[in-house]
Amino acid sequence: MKPSEAKQLLPPSVRKYLVQVARESIVKYCTEGRKPAPRFPDPICQEPRGVFVTLTQGEALRGCVGLPWPVFPLEEATIEAAVRAARDPRFLPLTPAEVPYVHVEVSVLTVPEPVEADRALEAIRVGRDGLIVRRGEVQGLLLPQVAVRYGWDAETFLAHTCRKAGLPPEAWRWPDVQIFTFQAEIIQEGEEAP
Repeated sequence: MKPSEAKQLLPPSVRKYLVQVARESIVKYCTEGRKPAPRFPDPICQEPRGVFVTLTQGEALRGCVGLPWPVFPLEEATIEAAVRAARDPRFLPLTPAEVPYVHVEVSVLTVPEPVEADRALEAIRVGRDGLIVRRGEVQGLLLPQVAVRYGWDAETFLAHTCRKAGLPPEAWRWPDVQIFTFQAEIIQEGEEAP
C-alpha cells in the first residue's frame, strides 16, 4: 500500500486548512521571526494530535520535523512543526527567498502504539506504518512514506529507525528498546480535495 492510498479521515476542509496553516507559519516565521496564533476554525483542530511537516525543493528534502505524540492541539502542533521544519538543524535555516520554492507536506499521526520486538517483523506493514524506536531518552522516528520511497522491508525499516535514534541497526531486538508504530494521514500542498 502506498501512503497516498491511506484512508482520509480528516474532512477535506480541515486537510486544506492544515496545509494552509503550515505554509502561513513558514512565511510568517521566515519573514517576521514569529509564529501565527491558532484560529481553531473546526473542533478537529483543537484535538491533540501528532504532526510532522516535510519541506522539499524539487526532489530534495529541505526539512522534516514534527511532534510524534499528541500533546498539542492539531492546529498548534501543525504551526510548531512547520516552524521547526523551516529551521531543521540538518540544513541551513530556510530563507524568505526560498519559501516560494518549497513544497509543504503535512502528516497527521495516529497515537503511537507499542509493538513487541518478537512480533515486530509480522506486525509492521510497510506503506501503512511509521516507526518510533526509543531507548531511554533517545528515539528515532521515520514516517511511513520513507520506507516506501526507499523500497525497504520491515527489518530494513527497523534498522534505519534505530540508526535515526543513534543506535546500532539491530538495537530494536534489545530488551530495553521500545518499538512503536503509527499511521499518518498525508496531506500534500496543492492536492485536490477528495
